[in-house]
Amino acid sequence: MDAQEIRALIEIFERSSLTELTLERGGARLTLRREGGRAPTPASTPAHPITAPSVPAQPGTTPASTATDGHVITSPLVGTFYRRPAPTEPPYVEIGDRVEKGDTVCIIEAMKVMNEIKADSAGIVEKILVEDGKPVEYGQPLMVVRPTS
Repeated sequence: MDAQEIRALIEIFERSSLTELTLERGGARLTLRREGGRAPTPASTPAHPITAPSVPAQPGTTPASTATDGHVITSPLVGTFYRRPAPTEPPYVEIGDRVEKGDTVCIIEAMKVMNEIKADSAGIVEKILVEDGKPVEYGQPLMVVRPTS
């Protein structure tokens, strides 16, 4: 584990609901433990040790360039954005595609783990805001989905 991997892991841990995380790799062992201060938020599903739960977009945090009537899907963690499950596969979604709540819309790779990002509302994909293979930050807008009635 290098310093960059450890920093990324700490960021993911801080934004997750986990109270403890232990990672062993190549003879090195890292344990992160949350104490006192901040009570963890219970996850609705069991969390994978190095993934963060999806966090809805916070009002006022979406850049003006993505302001729209649509719902913004944001990155729940720091990593690399991928539109497709494998280089030879078609993208999960294209502009104009209809998605249902729970559909996988992209992948964020963090610490060599592929984290599927799910649509948290149904609608039509209006914009894809990140290029395939580009790094993303926590909370960064990824896509805009226009709700359907």
